[in-house]
Amino acid sequence: MAAGWDMQGNEAGGALYDSGPRLLADVGATNARFALETAPGRLEQLAVLTCADYPGFVAVVQAYFAGLRGLRPRHAAVAIANPIDGDFVKMTNRDWQFSIEEARRGLDLDTLLVVNDFTALAMSLPYLGNPQRRQVGGGEARQNAVIGLIGPGTGLGVSGLIPAEDRWITLGSEGGHVSFAPADEREVFILQYAWKELPHVSAERLVSGPGLELIYRALAARNGFEAPSRSAPDIVQAVLSGDTGLCAETVECFCAMLGTVAADVAVTLGAVGGIYIGAGIVPRLGEVFDRSAFRQRFESKGRFADYLAQIPTYVITAANPAFLGVAAILGAHLQRGESESPMLGNIRRAKASLSPAEQRVAQFLLNQPRMFLNEPIVEIARHSEVSQPTVIRFCRSLGFQGLAEFKRKLASGISGTVPVRHSQVRLGDSAPDLSVKVLDNTVSAILRFRDSLDPEAVEKAIALLQKARRIEFYGMGNSAVVAIDGQHKFFRFRIPTVAYSDSRLQMMAAELLGKDDVVVAVSRSGAMADILQAVDLALAAGASVIAITTSNSPLAAKATVALAVDHAEDGTSYISMVSRILHLLMIDILAVGVAVRLLDPAAADRELGKGLIGAVGTPAPGGLGNLISHAS
Repeated sequence: MAAGWDMQGNEAGGALYDSGPRLLADVGATNARFALETAPGRLEQLAVLTCADYPGFVAVVQAYFAGLRGLRPRHAAVAIANPIDGDFVKMTNRDWQFSIEEARRGLDLDTLLVVNDFTALAMSLPYLGNPQRRQVGGGEARQNAVIGLIGPGTGLGVSGLIPAEDRWITLGSEGGHVSFAPADEREVFILQYAWKELPHVSAERLVSGPGLELIYRALAARNGFEAPSRSAPDIVQAVLSGDTGLCAETVECFCAMLGTVAADVAVTLGAVGGIYIGAGIVPRLGEVFDRSAFRQRFESKGRFADYLAQIPTYVITAANPAFLGVAAILGAHLQRGESESPMLGNIRRAKASLSPAEQRVAQFLLNQPRMFLNEPIVEIARHSEVSQPTVIRFCRSLGFQGLAEFKRKLASGISGTVPVRHSQVRLGDSAPDLSVKVLDNTVSAILRFRDSLDPEAVEKAIALLQKARRIEFYGMGNSAVVAIDGQHKFFRFRIPTVAYSDSRLQMMAAELLGKDDVVVAVSRSGAMADILQAVDLALAAGASVIAITTSNSPLAAKATVALAVDHAEDGTSYISMVSRILHLLMIDILAVGVAVRLLDPAAADRELGKGLIGAVGTPAPGGLGNLISHAS
């Protein structure tokens, strides 16, 4: 996949993460796959490294880092083909072992999450669209319902996703080891054949890669002839090449058995959200699987046939589904962290500008914020391996007088002066629950916006607007409402003001601007080609541009002054409601700032020069006063 493409294989835009790219990895026994997620769903710099070429996990990640272009990631999530229980990881099929915390420190990461690869696959399921899955048979998934997952590969993985308020919970399961249940005379023979080799025949013994080979041997014995030894990949390839003999019968029997297992998982979990099939074997079979007895067997459940007929079954066809899963896990983890304390997010972003000693203090704070809050300065210095004066310098570098003032701000951020959190609105929410969630989400976003606001950029923007000969607001789609609101507010200052929501009009108007004219460009993503072109024309004409957009976006990079509004919303599926509210608040901040300056003659003389009020006409005091009163 080329750089700048999303997980569906399409060209990707979207707002870049303000904390920089995130590392996603899928580490197996043979290969380690890496990618940088630079914006929601946008992957860049994909690479596949051979595990045998490296002595351990840290070494293979460092090798990927060595080839990166641009910023190093600060946050990472890794899916690994191994059980994960605690901090220590010892891989089963490779002689690698490591401590997750020591690896995080060695790789200089703020966050390192390591999860089982099947857990990551399960977490990807809610995010799979039609290009990444193929439905086999009928049925329709219910929203916000339990989802089942089975994965026949080297073994038989079984898992599920359970909806819980605003998140999904993965189900840890060893369901592949349930006893195999034959459904016809042929499968009874295969079970009896397997008993000659195995004391207990679980579903995994037959519905897996090794199981495919066992079925092949059993059917050869049943048919009364000796067949050449074949591996599971050889059997599959023979069928894909048109084999109609023993290999075809083996695959057909395997698919039918898988139908039984899938049905058992569906009724056990109540997986009316659908059953997904992943791992290595089934996706390779393609249309052979679609034509098999799988779906017929899935629905053959006696009294529960109608129940199962309504449950859809999907084959996962995504190239790297584990990336979707670890991206979701990492995103949720970071969102929880930032919702607890926007101040910690600000410290992460400022860390690179600190001295090496101050960075050690910052790292201790980021790792143990509550311990930092409760410990005296001597213990903070000891944990950070610095002197006590360095702790004070750290606080002053971040704009505080000393440790006491810093801790007061930190306590407010960690404890939360307003008890709000992000909660997903779900189908079936009552009116009171819906109201609380919408308001809590908005208040939470406003508080984060308040703590991340750049006062210097706001001051520069107000100064430009004060002396503007003409102000034009550009916004398209959802941002057009914000542009119109800005025009209504600033027209009260008797400054010629207009709002354009049509791209052609924006470009035509931009060419007519000149010195002392100001364009306020509003865009959630900051990546729309039309508005970027209009901004280029305005700048070329000599006008200034104030951008209300996400930080690190193309629009922010072009602007004379960029006012960052960073709030992650899925604009492809939903109207960006909270982002729009934040943009409207930014317009209010600018309008009130200009109003205060114009009502203060001394400030107007200082900032704008004498004669400006007369040039634009005396502002209507009542109008400005009403504007300030309304905003307050």
